Amino acid sequence: MGNLLWLASYPKSGNTWVRAFLENYVQDPPGPVDINVLFKHSLDEAKAWRYAPYTNGRPTIELSIEETCVLRPRVQADMAAKAHGTEFAKTHNFFGEYAGFPLQNPSVTAGAIYIVRNPLDVVISMAGYFGLNLDEAIDFMGEEMTGSLHDDENVSQVISSWSMNVRSWTEHEHEQMLVIRYEDMLDKPEKVFAKVVAFLGMDKDKNRLNKAIKFSSFDQLKAQEQKHGFIERQQTAQSFFREGRKNQWRQKLNDAQIKKIIDQHGDQMERFKYIPQNGPRSN
Repeated sequence: MGNLLWLASYPKSGNTWVRAFLENYVQDPPGPVDINVLFKHSLDEAKAWRYAPYTNGRPTIELSIEETCVLRPRVQADMAAKAHGTEFAKTHNFFGEYAGFPLQNPSVTAGAIYIVRNPLDVVISMAGYFGLNLDEAIDFMGEEMTGSLHDDENVSQVISSWSMNVRSWTEHEHEQMLVIRYEDMLDKPEKVFAKVVAFLGMDKDKNRLNKAIKFSSFDQLKAQEQKHGFIERQQTAQSFFREGRKNQWRQKLNDAQIKKIIDQHGDQMERFKYIPQNGPRSN
Protein backbone atom coordinates (compact mmCIF):
# COMPACT_ATOMS: atom_id res chain seq x y z
CA MET A 1 0.00 0.00 0.00
CA GLY A 2 1.19 3.51 -0.83
CA ASN A 3 1.22 6.68 1.18
CA LEU A 4 -0.78 9.18 -0.90
CA LEU A 5 -4.35 9.62 0.32
CA TRP A 6 -6.38 11.39 -2.34
CA LEU A 7 -8.66 14.29 -1.49
CA ALA A 8 -10.78 14.05 -4.61
CA SER A 9 -13.78 15.93 -5.97
CA TYR A 10 -15.27 17.59 -8.99
CA PRO A 11 -14.19 21.27 -9.00
CA LYS A 12 -16.02 23.67 -6.64
CA SER A 13 -17.34 20.87 -4.45
CA GLY A 14 -15.62 21.45 -1.11
CA ASN A 15 -12.12 20.05 -1.64
CA THR A 16 -10.42 23.16 -0.24
CA TRP A 17 -12.74 23.17 2.77
CA VAL A 18 -11.74 19.60 3.66
CA ARG A 19 -8.07 20.45 3.18
CA ALA A 20 -8.43 23.46 5.48
CA PHE A 21 -10.12 21.34 8.13
CA LEU A 22 -7.39 18.70 7.98
CA GLU A 23 -4.62 21.31 8.20
CA ASN A 24 -6.23 22.83 11.28
CA TYR A 25 -6.87 19.45 12.90
CA VAL A 26 -3.40 18.03 12.20
CA GLN A 27 -1.52 21.18 13.21
CA ASP A 28 -3.87 22.06 16.10
CA PRO A 29 -2.75 25.73 15.99
CA PRO A 30 -3.83 28.51 18.40
CA GLY A 31 -5.34 30.39 15.46
CA PRO A 32 -6.62 29.49 11.97
CA VAL A 33 -4.05 28.08 9.55
CA ASP A 34 -3.13 30.50 6.76
CA ILE A 35 -5.05 29.40 3.65
CA ASN A 36 -2.01 30.22 1.52
CA VAL A 37 0.00 27.40 3.11
CA LEU A 38 -2.59 24.64 2.79
CA PHE A 39 -0.03 22.63 0.85
CA LYS A 40 1.96 21.92 4.02
CA HIS A 41 0.06 18.66 4.62
CA SER A 42 -1.97 18.44 1.38
CA LEU A 43 -0.04 18.17 -1.86
CA ASP A 44 -1.38 19.34 -5.23
CA GLU A 45 -0.38 16.84 -7.89
CA ALA A 46 -1.29 19.20 -10.76
CA LYS A 47 1.38 21.81 -9.98
CA ALA A 48 3.49 22.34 -13.10
CA TRP A 49 6.79 22.47 -11.21
CA ARG A 50 6.35 18.80 -10.27
CA TYR A 51 6.39 17.85 -13.96
CA ALA A 52 9.19 20.17 -15.10
CA PRO A 53 12.07 17.80 -14.11
CA TYR A 54 10.76 15.21 -16.59
CA THR A 55 10.29 17.39 -19.71
CA ASN A 56 13.94 17.73 -20.80
CA GLY A 57 13.72 21.49 -20.49
CA ARG A 58 10.50 21.84 -22.44
CA PRO A 59 8.00 24.27 -20.84
CA THR A 60 5.19 22.31 -19.18
CA ILE A 61 2.60 24.55 -20.80
CA GLU A 62 3.55 22.99 -24.15
CA LEU A 63 2.65 19.50 -22.96
CA SER A 64 -0.46 17.92 -24.40
CA ILE A 65 -2.87 16.32 -21.97
CA GLU A 66 -1.69 12.92 -23.24
CA GLU A 67 1.94 13.81 -22.55
CA THR A 68 1.00 15.00 -19.08
CA CYS A 69 -0.72 11.69 -18.37
CA VAL A 70 2.42 9.78 -19.41
CA LEU A 71 4.35 11.69 -16.73
CA ARG A 72 1.69 11.58 -14.03
CA PRO A 73 2.52 8.16 -12.47
CA ARG A 74 6.20 9.17 -12.25
CA VAL A 75 5.33 12.52 -10.66
CA GLN A 76 3.07 10.85 -8.11
CA ALA A 77 5.76 8.28 -7.29
CA ASP A 78 8.15 11.17 -6.70
CA MET A 79 5.60 12.85 -4.41
CA ALA A 80 5.20 9.65 -2.41
CA ALA A 81 8.94 9.08 -2.12
CA LYS A 82 9.49 12.57 -0.69
CA ALA A 83 6.53 12.39 1.71
CA HIS A 84 6.93 11.81 5.42
CA GLY A 85 4.39 9.10 6.12
CA THR A 86 0.90 9.42 4.67
CA GLU A 87 0.27 12.67 2.77
CA PHE A 88 -3.00 14.13 1.51
CA ALA A 89 -3.02 14.79 -2.24
CA LYS A 90 -5.61 17.03 -3.89
CA THR A 91 -7.03 15.99 -7.26
CA HIS A 92 -9.94 16.72 -9.58
CA ASN A 93 -9.05 13.89 -11.97
CA PHE A 94 -11.65 11.20 -12.40
CA PHE A 95 -10.65 7.79 -11.05
CA GLY A 96 -9.27 5.67 -13.84
CA GLU A 97 -6.97 5.80 -16.85
CA TYR A 98 -6.44 8.23 -19.71
CA ALA A 99 -4.25 7.60 -22.76
CA GLY A 100 -3.45 4.20 -21.25
CA PHE A 101 -1.93 5.65 -18.06
CA PRO A 102 -3.47 5.71 -14.57
CA LEU A 103 -4.56 9.12 -13.30
CA GLN A 104 -3.81 7.79 -9.79
CA ASN A 105 -0.67 5.68 -9.48
CA PRO A 106 -1.95 2.54 -7.68
CA SER A 107 1.48 1.66 -6.28
CA VAL A 108 1.59 4.84 -4.17
CA THR A 109 -2.13 5.18 -3.34
CA ALA A 110 -3.28 4.58 0.24
CA GLY A 111 -6.96 5.48 -0.19
CA ALA A 112 -9.22 8.45 -0.83
CA ILE A 113 -11.77 10.85 0.55
CA TYR A 114 -14.26 11.92 -2.10
CA ILE A 115 -16.44 15.01 -1.66
CA VAL A 116 -19.64 15.21 -3.69
CA ARG A 117 -21.87 18.28 -4.07
CA ASN A 118 -25.25 18.84 -5.73
CA PRO A 119 -24.51 19.67 -9.39
CA LEU A 120 -27.36 22.19 -9.36
CA ASP A 121 -25.21 24.26 -7.00
CA VAL A 122 -21.84 23.24 -8.46
CA VAL A 123 -22.78 24.79 -11.80
CA ILE A 124 -23.47 28.18 -10.18
CA SER A 125 -20.15 28.17 -8.36
CA MET A 126 -18.29 27.03 -11.48
CA ALA A 127 -19.87 29.69 -13.67
CA GLY A 128 -18.75 32.47 -11.35
CA TYR A 129 -15.30 31.01 -10.84
CA PHE A 130 -14.37 30.20 -14.44
CA GLY A 131 -16.04 33.22 -16.04
CA LEU A 132 -18.78 31.22 -17.79
CA ASN A 133 -22.46 31.89 -18.11
CA LEU A 134 -24.76 29.29 -16.60
CA ASP A 135 -25.54 27.54 -19.88
CA GLU A 136 -21.84 27.28 -20.72
CA ALA A 137 -21.15 25.85 -17.26
CA ILE A 138 -23.94 23.30 -17.68
CA ASP A 139 -22.44 22.18 -21.00
CA PHE A 140 -18.97 21.99 -19.41
CA MET A 141 -20.28 19.72 -16.65
CA GLY A 142 -21.86 17.41 -19.22
CA GLU A 143 -18.72 16.85 -21.35
CA GLU A 144 -17.27 13.38 -20.88
CA MET A 145 -13.65 14.36 -21.63
CA THR A 146 -13.45 17.78 -20.01
CA GLY A 147 -10.07 18.91 -18.75
CA SER A 148 -9.04 21.70 -16.42
CA LEU A 149 -7.17 24.80 -17.56
CA HIS A 150 -3.50 24.34 -18.47
CA ASP A 151 -1.36 27.32 -17.52
CA ASP A 152 2.10 28.23 -16.27
CA GLU A 153 1.21 27.10 -12.73
CA ASN A 154 -0.81 23.93 -13.34
CA VAL A 155 -0.96 21.05 -15.78
CA SER A 156 -4.32 19.87 -17.07
CA GLN A 157 -6.40 17.44 -15.07
CA VAL A 158 -8.80 15.01 -16.73
CA ILE A 159 -11.99 15.90 -14.92
CA SER A 160 -14.60 14.38 -17.24
CA SER A 161 -18.29 15.11 -16.68
CA TRP A 162 -19.78 15.60 -13.22
CA SER A 163 -21.48 12.20 -13.47
CA MET A 164 -18.38 10.37 -14.67
CA ASN A 165 -16.21 11.99 -11.99
CA VAL A 166 -18.65 11.06 -9.22
CA ARG A 167 -19.33 7.56 -10.51
CA SER A 168 -15.67 6.71 -11.05
CA TRP A 169 -14.78 7.42 -7.41
CA THR A 170 -17.91 6.20 -5.66
CA GLU A 171 -19.51 3.29 -7.52
CA HIS A 172 -17.46 0.59 -5.74
CA GLU A 173 -17.43 0.58 -1.94
CA HIS A 174 -13.99 0.07 -0.41
CA GLU A 175 -12.71 0.22 3.14
CA GLN A 176 -10.01 2.68 2.05
CA MET A 177 -12.57 5.07 0.55
CA LEU A 178 -14.72 7.62 2.40
CA VAL A 179 -17.45 9.51 0.53
CA ILE A 180 -18.93 12.65 2.10
CA ARG A 181 -21.55 15.12 0.87
CA TYR A 182 -20.90 18.86 0.87
CA GLU A 183 -24.41 19.47 2.14
CA ASP A 184 -23.81 17.26 5.18
CA MET A 185 -20.63 19.20 5.89
CA LEU A 186 -22.84 22.29 6.09
CA ASP A 187 -25.71 20.76 8.07
CA LYS A 188 -23.88 18.50 10.51
CA PRO A 189 -20.17 19.38 10.47
CA GLU A 190 -19.37 17.72 13.80
CA LYS A 191 -20.69 14.35 12.61
CA VAL A 192 -19.10 14.50 9.15
CA PHE A 193 -15.68 15.74 10.22
CA ALA A 194 -15.60 13.27 13.12
CA LYS A 195 -16.12 10.58 10.48
CA VAL A 196 -13.17 11.98 8.53
CA VAL A 197 -10.96 11.90 11.64
CA ALA A 198 -12.02 8.31 12.40
CA PHE A 199 -11.43 7.22 8.79
CA LEU A 200 -7.89 8.57 8.94
CA GLY A 201 -7.22 6.83 12.24
CA MET A 202 -6.27 10.06 13.99
CA ASP A 203 -6.72 10.63 17.70
CA LYS A 204 -10.25 11.78 18.52
CA ASP A 205 -10.48 14.98 20.53
CA LYS A 206 -13.82 16.79 20.66
CA ASN A 207 -12.34 20.17 21.57
CA ARG A 208 -9.74 19.88 18.84
CA LEU A 209 -12.44 18.82 16.37
CA ASN A 210 -14.68 21.78 17.16
CA LYS A 211 -11.75 24.19 16.97
CA ALA A 212 -10.68 22.84 13.58
CA ILE A 213 -14.26 23.15 12.31
CA LYS A 214 -14.41 26.76 13.52
CA PHE A 215 -11.00 27.63 12.05
CA SER A 216 -11.95 26.15 8.66
CA SER A 217 -15.48 27.59 8.45
CA PHE A 218 -16.49 29.23 5.19
CA ASP A 219 -16.69 32.65 6.85
CA GLN A 220 -13.15 32.24 8.18
CA LEU A 221 -11.78 31.13 4.80
CA LYS A 222 -13.55 33.95 2.98
CA ALA A 223 -12.32 36.55 5.49
CA GLN A 224 -8.74 35.35 5.02
CA GLU A 225 -9.05 35.63 1.24
CA GLN A 226 -10.49 39.14 1.45
CA LYS A 227 -7.63 40.22 3.69
CA HIS A 228 -4.64 38.42 2.15
CA GLY A 229 -5.83 36.95 -1.16
CA PHE A 230 -5.64 33.25 -2.07
CA ILE A 231 -2.87 31.83 -4.25
CA GLU A 232 -5.17 29.13 -5.69
CA ARG A 233 -7.70 31.60 -7.13
CA GLN A 234 -8.01 31.55 -10.91
CA GLN A 235 -7.48 34.87 -12.70
CA THR A 236 -10.98 34.55 -14.15
CA ALA A 237 -12.55 34.66 -10.66
CA GLN A 238 -13.18 37.69 -8.47
CA SER A 239 -12.87 35.43 -5.45
CA PHE A 240 -12.34 31.74 -4.65
CA PHE A 241 -14.74 31.64 -1.69
CA ARG A 242 -18.04 33.07 -2.87
CA GLU A 243 -21.10 32.03 -0.86
CA GLY A 244 -20.66 28.41 0.19
CA ARG A 245 -24.39 27.85 0.63
CA LYS A 246 -26.60 25.03 -0.58
CA ASN A 247 -29.75 25.34 -2.71
CA GLN A 248 -28.62 28.53 -4.46
CA TRP A 249 -29.98 26.96 -7.62
CA ARG A 250 -33.56 27.64 -6.50
CA GLN A 251 -33.03 31.35 -7.14
CA LYS A 252 -30.39 31.20 -9.89
CA LEU A 253 -31.48 28.49 -12.36
CA ASN A 254 -34.53 28.47 -14.59
CA ASP A 255 -36.67 25.37 -15.09
CA ALA A 256 -35.06 24.49 -18.43
CA GLN A 257 -31.58 24.62 -16.89
CA ILE A 258 -32.65 22.48 -13.94
CA LYS A 259 -34.21 19.92 -16.28
CA LYS A 260 -31.08 19.75 -18.45
CA ILE A 261 -28.84 19.07 -15.45
CA ILE A 262 -31.19 16.38 -14.16
CA ASP A 263 -31.44 14.82 -17.64
CA GLN A 264 -27.64 14.70 -17.88
CA HIS A 265 -26.85 13.59 -14.34
CA GLY A 266 -30.03 12.07 -12.95
CA ASP A 267 -28.60 8.63 -12.15
CA GLN A 268 -25.84 9.97 -9.90
CA MET A 269 -28.06 12.72 -8.48
CA GLU A 270 -30.56 10.11 -7.42
CA ARG A 271 -27.85 8.10 -5.67
CA PHE A 272 -26.97 11.10 -3.53
CA LYS A 273 -30.54 12.37 -3.05
CA TYR A 274 -30.14 15.50 -5.17
CA ILE A 275 -33.25 15.09 -7.33
CA PRO A 276 -35.82 17.75 -6.30
CA GLN A 277 -38.98 16.10 -5.03
CA ASN A 278 -42.41 16.95 -6.50
CA GLY A 279 -41.01 19.33 -9.10
CA PRO A 280 -37.86 21.38 -9.70
CA ARG A 281 -38.70 24.15 -7.23
CA SER A 282 -39.84 22.02 -4.31
CA ASN A 283 -37.90 21.60 -1.08
